[in-house]
This record gives sequence, structure tokens and C-alpha cells, in this order.
Amino acid sequence: MDSTADMRRQLIELGVPEVEAEKATEKYDTKQLQEHFTVHGFLAPFVSVTRKSDNKKGVMMFTHFPRWYFNFDPTDE
Repeated sequence: MDSTADMRRQLIELGVPEVEAEKATEKYDTKQLQEHFTVHGFLAPFVSVTRKSDNKKGVMMFTHFPRWYFNFDPTDE
């Protein structure tokens, strides 16, 4: 069972991804995301990725429509 499901659902219902996307200084469309990151999995509104330039793992937020990926946050191993 996913212990984060309720929190993630609430973020989406409150429109947090859209607000954060508006503030983001770096946004990627799907093609750009694939060029710069390796995608490991999705748990909306988050995506687990590895940045190709330095092999750093992290998470990003995304919006559904339009599809934007943003706010890369490196995570510790």
C-alpha cells in the first residue's frame, strides 16, 4: 500500500504542481526530459529520475496538461 497516496492526491487537487510550474525557472517537455534525464518511475505529481550530466538521482514534479517537468531535487542514496 502506498502511504503517500493521500498526500499526493491532495497536492494535485490543490493545484500545487501548476503553481510550482509557473514559478519554475527550468522546465522540460517530455522530449527534453528524455534528453537530460533517465526516468525510473512515476507517482503523480512526482517522477523519479537520474540526471544524465552528473548521474545524480532525484525527483521532479510534473503537470499533466500541458506536460511539464520541473524542480529537480537531488536525493541522497
